[in-house]
Amino acid sequence: MIDLHCHILPGLDDGAADLDDSAAMALQAQGDGIDAVCATPHIRHDHRVSIAELAERVAEVNADLERRGIEVTVLPGGEVAETRLPELDPAELRAVALGGGSWILLEPAPGPLSGSVEAAVRELSAAGFGALIAHPERHLDARAPARLAELAAHGALVQATAAFFEHPEAAPGMLELARRGLIHVLGSDSHSGTHGRPVRLSGAIERLGAVEPMRSNLDWIVEHAPRAITRGEPVRAPFRPS
Repeated sequence: MIDLHCHILPGLDDGAADLDDSAAMALQAQGDGIDAVCATPHIRHDHRVSIAELAERVAEVNADLERRGIEVTVLPGGEVAETRLPELDPAELRAVALGGGSWILLEPAPGPLSGSVEAAVRELSAAGFGALIAHPERHLDARAPARLAELAAHGALVQATAAFFEHPEAAPGMLELARRGLIHVLGSDSHSGTHGRPVRLSGAIERLGAVEPMRSNLDWIVEHAPRAITRGEPVRAPFRPS
């Protein structure tokens, strides 16, 4: 499995504190059957992340994990805020694409999903990139399903945070999105190996396996789509939003 959304790079944003913390996160991933993790530091105005340094930081963590005998590979990526997107040039977008491919993890602005997210999806498409929408759990209002369906119609995919399928308050809304065919892939959005959300997808996978159309397409959601995303391949969901 691949975790498409994880703040595993140390000392960059509000993620891993140091290499030991990164290793603890990788051990959680390994224990959950995750063999690759996309490092997705915040590319956002409130975090001073140098995109030019990311490749070196990914290599540093991979070398450390190899020394420790942890069988998890860290892949490049970034979590690009919708408000920061207009400032990034094509080379910077390539540097933060998931797995070094052509999909960008896009963080919508706080509040209800608006037309500005669609504009961001269109902007990425014009530049040759696909949009993977992060954090649907933050936008669970009455308009969210229609907005997400519109984004999917423009070629975007939706990445859900796995822990919210096990959260008593958020799970009903997340499962409703799943029933409507508005969840495509998962990510842990873990920030540390010692506190907060763990690097874990299995609980969400179990919940998704109990509802259609997720049950009939679980291999696509868990294996096919994430690997295609990290390879920069076109991805088309085998189910339609309803």
